[in-house]
Order: sequence, then C-alpha cells, then structure tokens
Amino acid sequence: MKEKVKNKVKQEKKINVENGKKEKKEDNKEKEHSSPERAVKKEKNTEEEGGSAKKKPISSFFAPRKAAVKLEKEERNEGEKKKDGEISDAAEQKEKKSEKGVDSAVQSQYDPSRAHYHPVDHACWRKGQKVPYLAVARTFEKIEEDSGRLKNIETLSNFLRSVILLSPDDLLCCVYLCLNQLGPAYQGLELGIGETVLMKAVAQATGRQLDKIKAEAQEKGDLGLVAESSRSNQRMMFAPANLTAGGVFNKLKEIANMSGNSVSTNAKIDIIKGLFVACRFSEARYIVRSLAGKLRIGLAEQSVLTALSQAVCLSPPGQEFPPAVLNAGKGMMCVSMPNYDAIIPVLMKEGIDELPNHCKLTPGVPLRPMLAHPTKGVGEVMKRFDEAAFTCEYKYDGERAQIHILENGELRIFSRNQEDNTSKYPDIISRIPQVKKENVRSCVLDSEAVAWDREKKQIQAFQVLTTRKRKDVDASEIKVQVCVYAFDLLYLNGASLVREPLSKRRALLRESFEEKEGEFVFARSLDSDNTESIAEFLEQSVRDSCEGLMVKTLEKHATYEIAKRSHNWLKLKKDYLEGVGDTVDLCVIGAYLGKGKRAGSYGGFLLACYDEENEEFQSVCKIGTGFKDEDLEQHYNFLKEHILPKPRPYYRVDQSAEPDVWLEAVQVWEVKCADLSLSPVYKAAMGLVDPEKGISLRFPRYLRIRDDKKPEDATTGSQIADLYKKQQQIQNQGEKQDLEDYY
Repeated sequence: MKEKVKNKVKQEKKINVENGKKEKKEDNKEKEHSSPERAVKKEKNTEEEGGSAKKKPISSFFAPRKAAVKLEKEERNEGEKKKDGEISDAAEQKEKKSEKGVDSAVQSQYDPSRAHYHPVDHACWRKGQKVPYLAVARTFEKIEEDSGRLKNIETLSNFLRSVILLSPDDLLCCVYLCLNQLGPAYQGLELGIGETVLMKAVAQATGRQLDKIKAEAQEKGDLGLVAESSRSNQRMMFAPANLTAGGVFNKLKEIANMSGNSVSTNAKIDIIKGLFVACRFSEARYIVRSLAGKLRIGLAEQSVLTALSQAVCLSPPGQEFPPAVLNAGKGMMCVSMPNYDAIIPVLMKEGIDELPNHCKLTPGVPLRPMLAHPTKGVGEVMKRFDEAAFTCEYKYDGERAQIHILENGELRIFSRNQEDNTSKYPDIISRIPQVKKENVRSCVLDSEAVAWDREKKQIQAFQVLTTRKRKDVDASEIKVQVCVYAFDLLYLNGASLVREPLSKRRALLRESFEEKEGEFVFARSLDSDNTESIAEFLEQSVRDSCEGLMVKTLEKHATYEIAKRSHNWLKLKKDYLEGVGDTVDLCVIGAYLGKGKRAGSYGGFLLACYDEENEEFQSVCKIGTGFKDEDLEQHYNFLKEHILPKPRPYYRVDQSAEPDVWLEAVQVWEVKCADLSLSPVYKAAMGLVDPEKGISLRFPRYLRIRDDKKPEDATTGSQIADLYKKQQQIQNQGEKQDLEDYY
C-alpha cells in the first residue's frame, strides 16, 4: 500500500514537472515569437546547459537590445487594456518599432555625395522597399550645402542609381520631387498654397503660436527652416509611419487636385499637418519648400536630366539582383516629348538607346521652342551665314503660341513655357478649323499671338495683349483681339518635321493652311542676301509695329532645334537702329531703399543674368531709370513678399554692390542698355572675357516685366559675353591688337 502511495506521489510530481516544463516552453515560444534575437539566445543557452535545471535571469533575454526594453515596458503598461489575442500582434509591432528606430538613425546619416558611392551598399533602404522621403531630403541637403554644379549632379545621380536598382517603381515620383513638379507643365497641376496657410499648418502641427511662427519666418526668411526647427516641439503618443517619397508625392498631388474654397483650404491644412507630424530631421524643411513652390537648392531641370542620364548609364535598369554596376559611357539623347510620365517607363523597360524610338513628338504634348541668338547689325548676319541661304521674318511682339491639332480633332494651345493656354484663346480655337485645309488631320504649329486692332487693321503693343484675361476666357467678352502669325510647322499628319530643313517646313505650312486677314496669316518674310534689302526690311518691320527681324537658315543647318538657343536663328531687333544697344532679360535679386521722392519704396534694383553652367545668378548692374511712379509702387508691393534675410548661395555679388534688401529670384525684367563694359564689381560672365573682371550694363533702362519667362530663362552669362564682344568698339580693339601682333 505504501508502495502504491509512493508511486502515485512520484507520478504526480512527474506530471507537475512536465507541466512546468511545458508552460516554460510555451512561455519561451511566445518570447521567441516577439523577438528573433531572444529566440536565438534561448536556443544557445539550452545547448550550453545540456538540459540542466539551472535558470538564467529573465533580464539576460533582453540584454542584447536595450531599445527593446523601453518599448516592452511601454507595452506592458498598456497591456491591461489589451485582449489576450493581441499579445502576439503587440510583440510584432514592438519589433517593428525597434527596427524603425534603427532605420531612422541609418537614414539620417545617408550621404549620396560620398566618394566611391555604391548604389546598393551605401543606400539607406533595401531592395523592394519604398524610397524613404528622408533619403530625398538628405540628397537635397547635400546639394544645398555644395554650390558646385558637377558635384551636385553626381550627388543626385548617386541617389537616383539607388532608386533604379532598389525601388524602380519610385523613380518617377523621385524625379518629380527633385524638379518640384507634380506632372508635365501642360497639365497645369499647381498646389496653390499661400504662405499664410502654410504658417497655420505649421503652427497647428507643432503646437506653436502663429505669431511666433510668423516672426521666426520673417527673421530666417525661410519657412522651411522654421518648420524644421519647430519639429522638436511635437509630442505624440504614437509615432506615425515614416514618410516615403511616393507617399509625399501623392499627398502633394492630392492637395493640388482640391478646389479653391474654404472647405478645401481646411482639408489642405489637414493633409499638410499629417505630413508634418510624420517628419524626421530635415524632411519638414523640404516639404514646406515643395508646398511653397520653390526648393531653393539651385537645382535646375537640366541638371536633373543630366543626373538621370548618368544614373541610367552607370546603373542600367532591369538587371538581376545584386546588379553589376556598369558605366556605359553614354549620354541622354534628345527626345521630343518633355513628359517624364512617358520617358521614365521607357528608360526602365527599354533602356536609354530606345528612348528616341518610343518618345516622339506627339500632338497634345508641347515641346520647348527653339530660340534665337541676338546679333549686332546686318553686317554680322552676313558674316554669320556667309554663303548659306537664309530668310528674314518679322519678329512679332506677342506671345508664343504652339498650336496642336490632335488626331481626334481636338485643339490645344501652349505657351513657350509649355503652359496650357487653350482656355485663354477661345477665339483662336474657333478659327483654326476655318483656315486649315481638308488634308490636315493632325499637326503642331509654331506661331505668335499678337494683339490686333480690327478697325485700324494694325498690330498693337505687347502691353495691350497682357490685359487679356489669362484663363477661362468667354469668347463673347473678349475686348483685345489677336491675330495669329504662323512661322513654322513641326508635325503634320503623323510625321515629325523637326529634322527637315526650314524651306520644306515652310512650304508645307503654306500648303496646309490659308490666310485670313486679321485672324491667321503667315509671318511676313524676305529671302535675300543683299545688305541694303535686309536693312530696308528691318526698318519696314519697325514701321509695322514689330520688334525687328528673325533671320533663319533655309537649307543648311536648318532643322528645328528643340529647347535650344541656336546660332542658326538670329534676332535683329529695332533697338539697334536707335543706337542704344540690345535689350536683355534680367532677374531682380536685390533692392535699394528709395530717397527723396522715392522714400518709402525701392529706388533702385540689383539685376542679375543667369549662368547655365554653374546654375547661379550673376550680378550685372544696378538700375534706377525707366520707371513710372506706378511701376515703382507695383514692384514694391510685389517684391516685399519675396525678401530674404541673406543672399542665396547661388547669388554671385560683390560686397560693394550689396543691396539694402535681398530678394528671391522670382521675376524677370526686360532692360535696354547703351553698351556693355568690363567691371571689377559685377560678376556677369566673369572669366569668359577677362579672367578677373565681369561685365556690366551701362545706362540700363527698365522696359517691362517678362511674365512669360522664368528666372532660369533670363539672359545667360555667355550671352552677355557675346553681346560685349560684338560691340563695334571691342571689335575695333581686336582688329588693332591683330595689327600690333602682325607688326
């Protein structure tokens, strides 16, 4: 009997031991589920103990990762509120949060400007993951810190290489974020967010008072920096998910697609707040700048294109992973479709060599127009073209109108900046079907829309055209009539004509359309190589209210060069007849406080040309003449909204020419000057004519605002240098120097 009792006790003890082991095993399984590292640690301990009953302290399971301890404590405190079925989910979430903290640290140190960059090893995200927006922000930071164009192209190229190899689906949105665009220009997607709305969103998201946000923004001159510094004030119970490049881009598009009423304004603020609360490190700075419409890092579209070209060549898409990092040594070929939505998918699928075959000129998609170089007199025209056949056309003072007839019969009109002006010109839209011939199914027409006085049957000044409403014009309410002056045909019935000589393009234009007085006419032209005839034609163009002449080659080198300023097109403007030099388009970057009669406003301004090579604005002159009182008032009211606390790093200005007020480069003015001279003060074209001196304008005079031009469309430093060299006195000096060298 005693033996039976003993056996029963033994069995019960055995069962209890087994149950304890089972509970311990299940507990360990749960811990292993919540942390892979602890599971590995436990397995190792079991092997070392060899089944021994010795227990390790619980703390040893958590020692490898201190960050996990804090997260687990927080979860335990909230555990009373959770159901039993949520335990494993909480553990999994805890692990994700721990990894998220590690990712943030790595991403904050991301440096695409580093030497010998490897697009996989040096990226801060992994294959198949979405591109973190912080990687975009860090790329912008590095570009903003360095003013060297070539270095910045390399930095951006490195980042794009990583995107191509690790997250190819994100390449398009990353390119648009770098361009600070939401889509092709002709789609007209704009955020339409004022500074006040942005300030409200920053204040609400950070808990700061609005007046303090305004004061700091005024002091720093950059709401992006204010948002970044305000980010540390936020207190959140649960950290939101990290921002991705695609997520930010989609939110920006969502804002742009909202209508402009008060309801949508509040909805926009809510979206912006949602972005702000998720920002890390410098993300807030660049999100605010993107919302405001200017990144302020000096990154022009040409640099983005060059970086994209380099990225595709160095790290060709479509490779197996891990990829072979190649350098094919090729450049981006010119394409006739300025639409990244079309270009990038072809790049990723077909490669750079196939780009021209898939991205062709297409009606409905505007192309950037060909531009002309200024020239100094008829003699230079004769010298430039030598024995080549050329034509002289009237240079009309209007607005560039690129007219597209689509295959479905729809008509679109685009500006020189690819903006959709279709709703601005319902009168032109209605008359095109009447002047095109039956054989024209589709085409792209280059022309100038000019203000026209129907009673006097003559051209009106450009200023008259600017009084027309910009969008959604009702044809019955039009007061300023326009006449279309057609001068080139770029596409006809499914075929691109840009590689054809001008003589053929012009013949097809005249065969495909018919003229109608005061509505649609061909640009008046003269084919001649006689100096006297050209000079007389120039004078006649001025009498007919035109700016002068456009002189173009007809046969040799007479193709249409998309988005280029070509020496095969020359401008011969009426200003040369007046003996006061050329007109140039310059950007306002500073202002001088007015005195006497001009006290209380700006009395003078600092102007700059744009240097394409270094992507910087170079000071070229001060200007204080040519202004009416209403001009000065208009400039003051507009420019006071664009004051900067200090010059941008891409402004090149001598200390002696520093203005009283620095201004954001946002507006272009047309300026007339007497001549140009070398200057130790101004930085325009420095190094192109003289190694230590720039070029300045003498006796500059204000003419008008160029609303049709962006700051980057201003006259370039190389153009300033060309104008300087073409002056008669400079050419005479050169001839004298040649004679001295000869003797």
